[in-house]
Amino acid sequence: MFRELKILTHHGSQYIKDLRNQPVSDRFRGRPVISSDINESDIEIISAICPVSAINDRDGSLDIGKCVFCGECSFCLPEKVKFLKDYRIAVNRREDLIIKPGEDKPVRLDKSSIRKEVRKLFKNALKLRQVSAGGDNSCEMELNATGNVNFDFGRYGIEFVASPRHADGIVITGPVSENMAEALNICYEAVPDPKIIVLVGTDSISGGMFSDSQALNRKFIEEHHIDLYIPGNPAHPLTFINGVMDLLGID
Repeated sequence: MFRELKILTHHGSQYIKDLRNQPVSDRFRGRPVISSDINESDIEIISAICPVSAINDRDGSLDIGKCVFCGECSFCLPEKVKFLKDYRIAVNRREDLIIKPGEDKPVRLDKSSIRKEVRKLFKNALKLRQVSAGGDNSCEMELNATGNVNFDFGRYGIEFVASPRHADGIVITGPVSENMAEALNICYEAVPDPKIIVLVGTDSISGGMFSDSQALNRKFIEEHHIDLYIPGNPAHPLTFINGVMDLLGID
C-alpha cells in the first residue's frame, strides 16, 4: 500500500483543471487568420496548392470545415496566412466555419440557434454514441482521449456509451461511406428523442479528402439538423470538449 501511495504522490495531480484555458503545443494549428491585405495573386497561389479546395479562389476565405490543417498555405505565405493555437473553433452553424480575410475574432456558437431542449435536458448529463462512418481512426482516438485521466470529461457527466439506446445523441466521425450509411441511420433511429447530432473532424463535416469519392453517401448529413460542427484533422480533444461545453452552456 505504501508503494502505491508513493507512486500517487510522485505522479501528483494529472488532470487538467481548467479545460477552457489549457495551453497547447506551439506546433498546434487552430483558428486561422488571413491578412486583410492578401491580393489576387496570393489567393491564386494558395487556392491552387490547397489539397481540399478549402480556400475560395475569389475572395481568399478559408473554410475550416473543409481544411485538413496541413499548413501548406501558411508555409507558402507565412505573413498572410497564420494558424493560431486557438482550439475553440466549434460552431453550430455551418457558415460560421468560413474565415474571411481581415477577420481576427474568436469562433463561437450562435446561442440563438441552440435548441432550447438541448440545454434544458442535457446540461448536467449527456451520453453520446460515437459512430465511425468510414473514419481513419484519428478523430476516434482523440475522442477516446477526452475520457482519460488528463481531460476527464466525465467530471461534467458527459460520456460515451456502448448502445444508442442509452444515448442522448450521436457523434459522427468519418466521411460517411456508402457501406456505413444504413448503419448510421439505424443507430440514429435507435436513440430516444430528443437527440443531438455532432460532427467531429473535417471528414464528417465536408468529406475532407474524400469529398468527391463515389464511395460516399452523405444523404444523412444533408437531411438532418446538425447541432454541433467540430473541425480538425483530427479534432483536438480540447476542441471537442469546449464545443460541447459551449453547446450545453457549461461555464
